[in-house]
Formats: sequence, structure tokens, C-alpha cells
Amino acid sequence: MSFFGKMFGGKKEVAPTTGEAIQKLRETENMLIKKQEFLEAKIEDELNIARKNASKNKRELALQALKKKKRLEKQLQQIDGTLSTIEMQREALESANTNTAVLTTMKNAADALKTAHQNMDVDKVHDMMDDIAEQQDVAREISDAISNPVAFGADLDDEDLERELDELEQENFDKEIIGIPEPAPTLPEAPTEDLPEKAKEKKKAATTAAAAADDDDPDMKQLLSWSN
Repeated sequence: MSFFGKMFGGKKEVAPTTGEAIQKLRETENMLIKKQEFLEAKIEDELNIARKNASKNKRELALQALKKKKRLEKQLQQIDGTLSTIEMQREALESANTNTAVLTTMKNAADALKTAHQNMDVDKVHDMMDDIAEQQDVAREISDAISNPVAFGADLDDEDLERELDELEQENFDKEIIGIPEPAPTLPEAPTEDLPEKAKEKKKAATTAAAAADDDDPDMKQLLSWSN
């Protein structure tokens, strides 16, 4: 919109978005940086001209070069100030753009959470959790009842069983003690040699038998008579 349009209430322009404004500032910043580089080069050229003419005693040309250098340095100083202002504005817009994106995301998340909780009632949730806990208790009681051997020996007395087991163990112990064979008495071994009296009797009997045999043998009689 032109200056006169703003003054006389013309149609208002639509404000750019933060992204568009940041892009424009970056373009302007790049343009000013190029302008800055151009001025720095021109200042160096004018300084060289002044040095060259000063050595050749051409003071007029040297003074003109120095004046032009001063004007260029003033423009460069203005551009430096403008770049600083644009840089700060761009950083502020980038920060605002980031904050806007973060707030938008947070708002969307809050709306989604509100929609998710729209059909939920805290009291109903508590009631539902109580029902779940109650049903878990019922399921646990049913499992305990099923696993309890009610009809399988529940009426037996443990003390009677222990007493019967002790009796069986004592009975087995008694059988083991009674069933051990008693050691047989160890008798002395019979002598293998004849006793002296028995030996004398055997020798006497042998002598008697020999004598009887000699009486019946004529040759033996002759030998005995010769020996006598």
C-alpha cells in the first residue's frame, strides 16, 4: 500500500506470516551484505588513489579520493547499523515463530486429550476399577477352591497317619534286628598227628601182627632163629 493510501484510509494490507517476514528479512540482509562488500572494496580503491596521488604531488586528486572514501565509510557505517537491526528483528521473529509452533502443537495436544476424555467420567472409571478388583478377588477365590483337595483325604487325621508310620518303621527295625544270624561257635581243629598213647598202641598192634605173620612163614622162623 502506498503512503497516500495509508494516510487517507485505503484498503488495509494483509499482514505477512512470520515465515514470510523472516524470509524477507533474510533477503534484505543478504542484499545489504553484498552492498557492504562493495563499499569496502570501493573504500580500498579510493584509499589507493589517494596514496598514489599523494606521492606524485597531486594533492587535489588525493583530497577528492579521501573525501569520497569518507562518504563511502559513512554509508558503510549506516549499512552496519541496518544489518544489526535486521538481524535482531529476524532473531525475534524466528523466536516468535518457534513459540507459535510450540503453542500450536500444545493446543492441538490439549484438544486431542479433551476429546479423548470427553466420554469419560472419573466416577465411572473408579467404579470400573473397583469392579475389576472385585472380579479378580472372585477369580482368586475360585482358583483356591478348585485347587483345595476337599474330597480327597481331607477327613484324614495327620496324627493317626504319623502314628501308623512310626509303627511300620519300628516293625521294620525289629525285623532287621531279629533277622541277623548269630555267629556259629568256633571249635578247635582236630590234631592231625596221633597222640603218644595212641601211637604206642598202634606200634604194639603192628608188632603183634608182624609176629603172627612170622610164625606162619618158615623162612622168617629160620631168620629169627639165626639172629637169636
